[in-house]
Amino acid sequence: MNKATSQLRPWNYVQGLVSFIIVFLISVGIWYLFMHGNGIMKLYTPMYGFSLVAMLLCSIVLISNVWNYYPLSNTPSHVGDRLLRGILLTLEAIILTLVITYGIFWHGIGAYAVAYFSPHSIVISGGTGAEPFLARENASTAILYFGAAFLWVALTWDLGFGDWPWQKSDRGVVAWSKTITVILLSVIVYAFLFHPHVCYLFYPPQNKAGVEAWWASFAGTSSAFFSLGLLLCIVAWLTITRILWEGYPWKLFGQENDGLFLRGVITTIGSAILGNITFLVLLRIMNMYWMEPFEGGQYTDAPYFRYLHTGEISGFVILATFVLRTYFNNFPNTRSIGLNAIIRTSLVFMGGLGFYVFYYSPASALLLGKVPGIAQPDDTPLVWTILYLAIVMIHGEFFKSWPLPNREAA
Repeated sequence: MNKATSQLRPWNYVQGLVSFIIVFLISVGIWYLFMHGNGIMKLYTPMYGFSLVAMLLCSIVLISNVWNYYPLSNTPSHVGDRLLRGILLTLEAIILTLVITYGIFWHGIGAYAVAYFSPHSIVISGGTGAEPFLARENASTAILYFGAAFLWVALTWDLGFGDWPWQKSDRGVVAWSKTITVILLSVIVYAFLFHPHVCYLFYPPQNKAGVEAWWASFAGTSSAFFSLGLLLCIVAWLTITRILWEGYPWKLFGQENDGLFLRGVITTIGSAILGNITFLVLLRIMNMYWMEPFEGGQYTDAPYFRYLHTGEISGFVILATFVLRTYFNNFPNTRSIGLNAIIRTSLVFMGGLGFYVFYYSPASALLLGKVPGIAQPDDTPLVWTILYLAIVMIHGEFFKSWPLPNREAA
């Protein structure tokens, strides 16, 4: 089905709702298989499972946003191609997840460069707390943080800079050039926003390898959940402007050639401003509800929990954004982009609130096996959110929402 035919066919919202429910049930089944405390694999420890779903999401973004599906075609040519192409891309994402986690981090970087990326290297280095379970948790934490840096850089570059400065090169050159650039920038972001915290996960602190967290003096914690929450608030706006606002307002600042550089700079700064405002507003709301946090506080009184919770809330909004686009055709689709943006954003905020309520409801305790309540030890909503988001993205990006009509993403 080509795009013109697709636009003539009314969207079947009932079919979209049914697909949404089916995919949700699939996500619950996958959660039980890999993450549930009483399930099969029990990978939710939680950081080990967290790092794996984060790397899966990074692999999906790498394939779709950085490589633009290279070496496959950008879009499937017919309905049968959607199914086969989706299966191949899903297998590619899974293989990439395993190669990146175990090959590159555990047995590559962790074995020959930076020890804390490998549980084995941490154990053989000795010292207090260097036992297998804690070593795996600490290594997984570092991998997760690198994944967060990668997601922010990759999504910012895709939305802002596009294929700049390789517009006139073939797809292969663009794919690998963007990959190298995004990885190099991700290393820099990781070094400043996450590395200091990881170095202080160990006793004694690795203070010759990393400085004490520079944000500790004003954030009330040395935890890099501060950086993680902030980046996810920014990623939420990158997602909203790309999908719900159809690339605006960033589209106004350059379409091609050198104009893409200007658009990239403005996108980076503009989304960062929106993310910081959201970050501060969410913290203020939490302070009004739970009072001021304090250093050494536990549960909802802990500063690190508040920062992480901004990221968790942003994760629910990002998930709702992809659900609206994938299963409800980015409703509504009027001729006014401004009106579309207002209604879509309102729907997504309500959808994010719905996911929030679900996660902290008895239904979540029943389906996901989570401990009831907010800020429970070792309860990280982002693990479920990212896993579910990855499944929705696989369906929407790789399978082009099959068997729903194939609509080009905004």
